[in-house]
Amino acid sequence: MKPSYTGLVGDVGGTNARFALIDAEGRVRNLHIYPSANYSSLNDIIADYLERTMGRKRVPRAVIAVAGPVVDGEIEFTNLDWQVSEGDLLAQFEFEAVKLINDFAAQALACPMLTGEALKVLGPPRRGPPDCPMVVLGAGTGFGVAGLARSDRGDVAVATEGGHAAFAPSDDLEVEIWSQFRTIHGRVSIERILSGRGLFELYGVMGKLRQMEPHLADEKAVFEAASKGDVLAAEAVDRFCAILGSVAGDLALSFGARGGVFISGGIAPRMVERLAASEFRARFEAKGRLSSYLQQIPTSLVVHPYPAIIGAARELSMMERM
Repeated sequence: MKPSYTGLVGDVGGTNARFALIDAEGRVRNLHIYPSANYSSLNDIIADYLERTMGRKRVPRAVIAVAGPVVDGEIEFTNLDWQVSEGDLLAQFEFEAVKLINDFAAQALACPMLTGEALKVLGPPRRGPPDCPMVVLGAGTGFGVAGLARSDRGDVAVATEGGHAAFAPSDDLEVEIWSQFRTIHGRVSIERILSGRGLFELYGVMGKLRQMEPHLADEKAVFEAASKGDVLAAEAVDRFCAILGSVAGDLALSFGARGGVFISGGIAPRMVERLAASEFRARFEAKGRLSSYLQQIPTSLVVHPYPAIIGAARELSMMERM
C-alpha cells in the first residue's frame, strides 16, 4: 500500500533545490535534489518533482524554504533570476495552502529538533536554557541568518538579511582585508567575505597582502589546497573560520541567543575538523566586557544534510493544526 502524503516541502538555494514529501506520520520521503541553474524557474522544478513522485495526484499543502527575503508571500531570489509568489503556486499546482519561508528561518525551526549525530559541538560543551532564543547562521552561495524566539506558546522563526550587515574588522590584518574588499566592492558586507565567492576573493586578497601569487581557480580548489598544506590557501581558510567566529559572536549578542548558536550553510560542514581546531570559538568569545556572557553560550555545527527540509516539515505540521 502506497503511503499517503500530507504535503510537499522544499529548500531552494542559489546552488540546489531540494524537494521531499511528508507522509502521514511526519516522515520525510522521496528527497530529490535539483541543480538550480539548470532550470528557468522554480515552477519547472516543482512540476518535474510532482510528476515523478505523484503522477496525476496532488498533495494538499506545501512549504518551501527559499534563499532570500519573503515579502507579502513573494520572493525575488538574491542569487537566482527567479521570482515566485504563493498565489502563482496555488494557481498552478492546485494546493489548498502554500507558504514560502526564508531558508534560514526554516533552519531556525529545525535547530531544536537536531541532536546527536546531526550536530558537532564547537568549543566547550554547553546546554542553553530551553526558553532562550537561538540563532542559526551560515555561509554558502550567500550568508544566511535567522533567529528563533521560544516561549510556552511555541517557537517563532525570525527571518533576517543579516548577511548584508557590515563586516567589522577585528585586527590590523582584517582592516587591510576590509580595505582591499572596499576597493573592489565599495561597501563591504559580511556576505562579501563569508560566502563561497568571498572565500575565493579572500584568498586572492591574502595573496596580495602577503606578496604571494594566488594560483587556484575557485573556492573548491582553495579548500582542497588548504587541506594539502598550501600556505596561502590554509591562511585564507583559517582567517575565514576566525571571521566566522567573530560574526557568530556578534549575532549571539544581537539576538540574545543564550539558547545556542548553530553554524550551517554549504561551506562549514565541508571543513568540520579545521573549523573545530581554528580560532572560531576564541573569536566567538572575544567580546570584551561581554566575554563571560558569550562563554556560556553553546555553539554547534549543523552536519545534518538538509536542516531546512526538517524546518519546512515542522512549519507544515503547524499549518495542519491551524
